[in-house]
Amino acid sequence: MDKNEQLIMVVKKGALFDSSNEYFEGFQHYHKTDYESIISQNIQYVARGSAEQNPDYKQPIPYCIIFNPTLGKIYAYSRAVEDSKYHEKRLQGKWSWGVGGHIEKQEESEENPIKQALLREIKEELEMNGGIGDARILGYINDDRDNVGKVHFGILYVIETNATEIKPRDGEIEKGEFKTLDELREICSSPDFIVEGWSEISLEPLELFLQNLK
Repeated sequence: MDKNEQLIMVVKKGALFDSSNEYFEGFQHYHKTDYESIISQNIQYVARGSAEQNPDYKQPIPYCIIFNPTLGKIYAYSRAVEDSKYHEKRLQGKWSWGVGGHIEKQEESEENPIKQALLREIKEELEMNGGIGDARILGYINDDRDNVGKVHFGILYVIETNATEIKPRDGEIEKGEFKTLDELREICSSPDFIVEGWSEISLEPLELFLQNLK
């Protein structure tokens, strides 16, 4: 099936941000508003190609940071730059530490389709020499500064792993490796790298999460 014809989960922007749910830009902690429940009560499925061009809808995206507590490091990667390997031109070549993707209609029968989609994406995209724990939610990302953010809404998770090596399963990821929080900060501040907007936004709540683990 053509990717643009694939049925994916969407939620009307007006349902996410109504009179009782104040619009936000950037990150919002999950304690403030339960957007997972709002999403589950307002699910629709539309063709991906249509959703990408319609800012009246937001595509919920599980966006997961993989953390090894023994190493004290986070998995980070750069996306491929060639069209033949990674077709999403808006994200080509950018660094990221969030793994995830669209929620497909095939997941609608699951108890939690958001987490099920996340686990599927991890299995499809990464080969790991260890296991993973439960996905723990940190909060939500909304970033309307560019055309990607305008049609997507992130659910930010952290998953702990005992894996010491993670390899990409396909060419969409150019390279990936475990990095310290300081190294991620350096990537964000360096003019030599372009960082995905959601990963930049996730850095502060990730730092707070890691501090609370100590």
